[in-house]
Amino acid sequence: MEPSNSKIAFFSTQPYDKTFFNKYNEGFGFQLNFFETQLNPQTVALIEECEIVCVFVNDIVNETVINQLAEKKVKIIALRCAGFNNVDLEAAKKHEIKVCRVPAYSPQAVAEHAMAMILTLNRKTHKAYNRVREQNFSLNGLLGFDLFGKTIGIIGTGNIGKAFSKIALGFGCKVLAYDIVESEEMKKDGVSFVGLEEIFKSSDIISLHCPLNEQTKHVINTTSISFMKDSVMIINTSRGGLIETSSVIEGLKEGKIGYLGIDVYEQEEKLFFRDLSADIIQDDAIQRLMSFPNVLVTAHQAFFTNEALTQIALVTFNNIKSLLTRNDIENKSALLV
Repeated sequence: MEPSNSKIAFFSTQPYDKTFFNKYNEGFGFQLNFFETQLNPQTVALIEECEIVCVFVNDIVNETVINQLAEKKVKIIALRCAGFNNVDLEAAKKHEIKVCRVPAYSPQAVAEHAMAMILTLNRKTHKAYNRVREQNFSLNGLLGFDLFGKTIGIIGTGNIGKAFSKIALGFGCKVLAYDIVESEEMKKDGVSFVGLEEIFKSSDIISLHCPLNEQTKHVINTTSISFMKDSVMIINTSRGGLIETSSVIEGLKEGKIGYLGIDVYEQEEKLFFRDLSADIIQDDAIQRLMSFPNVLVTAHQAFFTNEALTQIALVTFNNIKSLLTRNDIENKSALLV
């Protein structure tokens, strides 16, 4: 099958997706169909004569959807992201549907956003910006702390965790890390690998950079929070399900959690990537979180750089081309099934 004859159905499409994928498709020649809607059991009916579907983090690609994709003779599910917890890989394997992803696009983009959230929460630059625009030049309530010398705990040391550790070390922080596989490169840089409980107990700031799976779901919960230092800062730029929202709300109310920065949220598929400014949001948990003065929420923005979107488009197209032409991908971490 020639790539130029192949049609790709994109779901959860935003304007910037169209811009970048159309731009870089000039070198591939695919036929691109863009749908703004999420892929789910109802919207799968939109697919007509497509061999490939391209999905994002909040698309639902469960067994029901995959069964319907198989009926429509879809051969490839291409994730334009690194995480794949929303895809039933066993169902895809059963129907001999290939599943690929973008394992690394710009680790620096997410790592830099994590540090930006830390600095914003600490130095309250978002509040200072609004104050000055109202001609309020008072410093009261804007007190922060030196990052230098503080202990930052990193959970998950893949490409993003590694990039973030270099940034944290550059600020003069003591960096602790936890992962199933310890990075020798990070150890040489001065990072200390410790147990998960030690991360909770010793860190002034905890940054989550691990995938979401059965072992990591709700790694931040009532028990883990109880181990943490008073006024701990928690940053999550990975997956919303790593945090048990109700436990974090209690931690904030009790003052145990001093700062929370989240770029992801467990129920984000109903909220993020949409303009809901004229709507009444029914999600009480996110409304409660946003009511805290020491909580910063960004809407899955960490990946959103020119470099990252360029890589996402190129790697996605190259993955699809490789699967169509030789049924394999040279980078084995990109091929899930």
